[in-house]
Amino acid sequence: MAQASSKDREARERLRRYQARQTVHDGALRRRRRDNIASLIAVVAAAAIASGALLAYQFGPGAPEPEPSASASPTPEPTAEAPDPALSEDRTWTGALTLNDEVELGIELDGAAAPQAVAAVTTLITDGFYDGLSCHRLTSGNIFVLQCGDPAGDGTGGPDFRFGPVENAPADSLYSAGTIAMARAGGDAFSMGSQFFIVYGDSAIPTDAAGGYTVIGEVTSGLDELTNTIVAGGIEGGAPDGAPRIPTTITSITIE
Repeated sequence: MAQASSKDREARERLRRYQARQTVHDGALRRRRRDNIASLIAVVAAAAIASGALLAYQFGPGAPEPEPSASASPTPEPTAEAPDPALSEDRTWTGALTLNDEVELGIELDGAAAPQAVAAVTTLITDGFYDGLSCHRLTSGNIFVLQCGDPAGDGTGGPDFRFGPVENAPADSLYSAGTIAMARAGGDAFSMGSQFFIVYGDSAIPTDAAGGYTVIGEVTSGLDELTNTIVAGGIEGGAPDGAPRIPTTITSITIE
């Protein structure tokens, strides 16, 4: 009886050890599955964020160059020709850009340095194109700009024409505070339309396959007011690149 009882105890002990090992093994499998799922979710989320950023800000400084893709939708062809560069009159245009009814910026546009871009922008201003449009993008990383002038409000829109090439881009890729320049798609010198950006802090903006960005003029007054209000309000979600936390709309632009 004593011998049989000892064998029973040994058998029960072996069974207990096996069950313990199996429990540990099952737990490890569950943890691996959970970690794999979490990693997959993180990868998908990161891809979605990157894709959304590319969609929203395909025009402007810091935008990545588009990669060829068989499934990518073709860029719609312009339906009109860009305004004649002669409309710039090769002269300096002065005016005011008002944001949110209260931030007024004095501006100058240099028609001699960037005749095609200034002809396009002054034509759009005269037509009232910009009135009521949003400034959809604010950056605060290595590039300090407020981007405006998109009728779609998300960085993808423009007028019914596009133009190029790049004009009057700084040779050293340095854009000083107060610079007004045209936004464009990465790597495409002939993708400019209505979107422009105001540099509110000295910025080194790298060139890409298309070169730099067309400088059309400068802010002559009110930059401090812009910096102390809209820029100081920050960016939605605390990101370095996104929509201004203070919704910003072009009240009016006047030029003469």
